[in-house]
Order: sequence, then C-alpha cells, then structure tokens
Amino acid sequence: QVQLVESGGGLVQAGGSLRLSCAASGSIFGIYTMGWYRQAPGKQRELVATITSGGTTNYANSVEGRFTISRDNAKNTVYLQMNSLKPEDTAVYYCNAGLRSGLGFGDHWGQGTQVTVSS
Repeated sequence: QVQLVESGGGLVQAGGSLRLSCAASGSIFGIYTMGWYRQAPGKQRELVATITSGGTTNYANSVEGRFTISRDNAKNTVYLQMNSLKPEDTAVYYCNAGLRSGLGFGDHWGQGTQVTVSS
C-alpha cells in the first residue's frame, strides 16, 4: 500500500509564503516524476510544477518565478515553496508521484491540502 501525505497548507495573506510537503511511504521500489497540481472551486485540476528524479523541473507559467519545487530522494519527499502568493493561488493542492511499488508502476495522488490566500 502506497500513501502520499501532504502537509503545510493554510491561510496566508497576499504576498506571503507557504511551504508544502508531500511524503511517500509504503512498498516503494523507485519514484520517478513527482509534482504538485491544484484545483480551485469550479475549475479543472491544473499542473503547478513537476520534478524528475534527476532534478529537472517544470512550472506553470502562472507560478514561474514565485514557486520552487524540490525533492529529497532519500526521504521520498517533494516540497513546494510558494512565495509572493496571490488570491488566485487559492486552491486545494495535490501531490502526485509516478512510482514503482510491489504492485507495479502506478500514478499516485495525495489527499490534498487547502491553500487560501486572502487579499
């Protein structure tokens, strides 16, 4: 059984910062790309940022220069440092990982963590 557990969401004023964490646990043989996605009320889930096992990153245009994704492979953990937050960043943020477990290769999601940015 693989689990992705997110933490670090909350309420912050515009211009503030938050750091999200997501730890993968279970019978994991290897983690490939990890990423963060978000879904605002009434909108589709969208990509925020991804990072490969080798450290190559990719960002949505809307967060480029404000958010930084990183990972600690030894801890099976991915982070999202969010700076200069805007009200439009308000959403539920989901962690995603493509990994190989005892059940084979699969795409796994966390339960989501709420980020609310007040104006």
